[in-house]
Amino acid sequence: MLLRSELPARLRRFSRSERWVHRATAGLTLLCIATAAFLYVPALAELVGRRHLVVTVHEWSGLLIPAPFLLGLVSRPFRSDLRRLNRFGPHDRRWLRAALRRDHRRASRPAGKFNAGQKLYAGWVAGAVLVMLGTGLLMWFTDLAPLLVRTSATFVHDWLALAMGLVIAGHVGMALMRPESRRGMRTGTVDRRWAQEEHPLWAKELQNEREQQDEDQ
Repeated sequence: MLLRSELPARLRRFSRSERWVHRATAGLTLLCIATAAFLYVPALAELVGRRHLVVTVHEWSGLLIPAPFLLGLVSRPFRSDLRRLNRFGPHDRRWLRAALRRDHRRASRPAGKFNAGQKLYAGWVAGAVLVMLGTGLLMWFTDLAPLLVRTSATFVHDWLALAMGLVIAGHVGMALMRPESRRGMRTGTVDRRWAQEEHPLWAKELQNEREQQDEDQ
């Protein structure tokens, strides 16, 4: 029998709006990376005859990447998780020290709803997208800056695009090794035991909230 103060078997992790933002951003990012590959890799470029169309799709997919994030700001759960991602606590520093030591013991890696690695990834990607957007606009609108600035923007844009591709590939690889994480992003809920093992501070927070609600009733 489930006690009123006991957490349910599956916990709500992401709202529908958060999952929509993630899917839309991922789709636009992958489209941008794919079109970039067809533009810069000769073997792939030969497969596409309409280069101008590929350039247009690349430009607009890149320009629209921030759109899901901006639309998601109307969602309270999305804004709440953004605040979580922007805060680093003592437990995050402990998580990072354990990661650097390759200490995989769960007790050595305390995590809230998002662990320190996820917070660093989110911050890095957000910054990289802004730089890519700025350098891309300089390359798109050639009258915005002199030739030297545009050349520098192209250099930064190309190399940062390669770095983003590698980092995102690593992110996808990590997700493939964690089926419950993928299930959480796909369905919005995760297994209670998984949460207690991987994100114990978040599970404890949910438990405290549930107990408080029971006391208020």
